[in-house]
Amino acid sequence: MSLPLVALVGRPNVGKSTLFNRIVGRRLAVVHSQPGTTRDRLHAPAEWNGVPFTVVDTGGIEILPETVTAGRRAGPERVLTQDSAPYIPLMRAQAEQAVQEADAVIFITDAANGLTAADSEVADVLRRARCPVFVVANKADNDRLRQDALEFYALGLGEVYSISALHGTGVADLLDEVVETLVPTETEGEDEEDRIKLAIVGRPNVGKSSLLNRLLGEQRAIVSPIPGTTRDAIDTYLEWEGVPITLIDTAGIRRRGKVGQDVERYSVLRALRAIQRADVALLVIDGVEGITAQDAHVASFILDEWASVVVLINKWDAVEKDTYTMTEYTQWVRDTLRFLDYVPVLFISALTGQRVHKIVPTALAVQEARFQRISTGDLNRLIQNALARHAPPSKRGKRLKIYYVSQPGVDPPTFVFHVNDPDLVHFSYKRYLENRLREAYEFAGTPLRLIFRRRERRETKRTP
Repeated sequence: MSLPLVALVGRPNVGKSTLFNRIVGRRLAVVHSQPGTTRDRLHAPAEWNGVPFTVVDTGGIEILPETVTAGRRAGPERVLTQDSAPYIPLMRAQAEQAVQEADAVIFITDAANGLTAADSEVADVLRRARCPVFVVANKADNDRLRQDALEFYALGLGEVYSISALHGTGVADLLDEVVETLVPTETEGEDEEDRIKLAIVGRPNVGKSSLLNRLLGEQRAIVSPIPGTTRDAIDTYLEWEGVPITLIDTAGIRRRGKVGQDVERYSVLRALRAIQRADVALLVIDGVEGITAQDAHVASFILDEWASVVVLINKWDAVEKDTYTMTEYTQWVRDTLRFLDYVPVLFISALTGQRVHKIVPTALAVQEARFQRISTGDLNRLIQNALARHAPPSKRGKRLKIYYVSQPGVDPPTFVFHVNDPDLVHFSYKRYLENRLREAYEFAGTPLRLIFRRRERRETKRTP
């Protein structure tokens, strides 16, 4: 059963993202007073009166200057900042596509600013929608503004709902009406928790959104050569040979010192949250520019969250190469990202589609490795052989002793070493033991959690 789709549309800065967060009950969409903050479509599951649905936040539909005279467009509320100006046609295209896919549309206007020419132009677009359209006068925070909101009846789209998305006023009555129109459609869907989550991450402008579109075969995310285009983490559903998958496109992650205030900062936080809920992170690297300190910094975020990883060297079609280039580049990846020496490395081109078909199967194999178990007997024989090959070094005349090992958990694989003194475990020896585990069982692309726990001596009972 697939969930009905409810699209939030309207011109920029009328409170779409605030209402989106109010409906889903979480701060998923970037909220900022700067017009044009939301650029891509953002999906999230929601439920009201026992009716589940998917709500879609969109970039604002901004009517291009040539369609509205300069006089009609006068007013500060209709001016986008120079930062968002290049995205106006793309935001409109995203919103129009959401309208085409939607089962219901919530058209959001600004009661504080009143009816504008841009609202009328948006209404003309929505008249072509084949689904119910609910006109919402947002920011109606007092009786006077709720009375002023009556002018939106002039749009000719039916009932006008006066709400305050910020304070929640009137939102319940609106949702009561919306869910009455929703009818779930039959499909071979799966519950969100059953889906494998793949997060596409990396520094800005390495081709993450282009890769998403290539995997999907449609323009689901805005693609732009301007760094930082994607600000929200976008969930897109995909089924690959019967396996349900959630693809998460994220904003480019800059180093902490490089992250600006306001919108950029919140976008990075959302990218990090995407990594937190991902099963496998697809780390995209610009093959032309090569591996940078920022790439290593992003990789450190991934490892901090114990996510599995596949490294994708993008734009490989633009790299000058010979017979040895791929081997040398792989070694460069291993040397530069030393802590990711166990991950698969794929050389791809989102532009041409080169080797893109290998990404999902590789990610699924990596995901499977997260749940691999080793029997206790095999595990202890492996570790005993490792100890025989290379005994633990001594520290202040005391040597580490490993009594036995167990694997109490997976996702990621977790191993508990029962030892005489955890303080005797040197980092290099811990890495040695991890390498022996990978040598025998590979665990491709998956971090291993090694825990060293002191074995308490049992007190001997004395006979009276």
